[in-house]
Amino acid sequence: MQTTSIQWVGEQRFLATSPSGHAVPFDSDRESNKAPGAMEMVLMALGACTATDMVLILEKKRQKLESLEVLCSGERAAEPPTVWTKLEVLFRLRGALDEAAVQHAMSLTEEKYCSVAAMLKKTAAFTWRYEILAPAAAK
Repeated sequence: MQTTSIQWVGEQRFLATSPSGHAVPFDSDRESNKAPGAMEMVLMALGACTATDMVLILEKKRQKLESLEVLCSGERAAEPPTVWTKLEVLFRLRGALDEAAVQHAMSLTEEKYCSVAAMLKKTAAFTWRYEILAPAAAK
């Protein structure tokens, strides 16, 4: 079993220590906004999870990925618990990429590999999109 530790550091601020030993600050007060809130971290976790999948899958497909940006946007329920109810994941990729390979990688992260997306699908409707940008000009 993995365990995380959350220490209250004052007001609505906390310091989380991950099971692997990394410290991450949280601030639940959106007015003071000294660190991300918990639900923002969930959105960031979705982006990091899917980005990892995309990079690894495209690497296995021998695609020439130069850069990847993942934009995760969402809407939350109006009443508590204010879970994510609508999420959009946009992959902005640059490189000499085969569109079919990108589509396949995206479907694999969506349907099979991303644990964060699998959990969020229980409360949120997802939209998945990608944009392939031309390779950077050679110098």
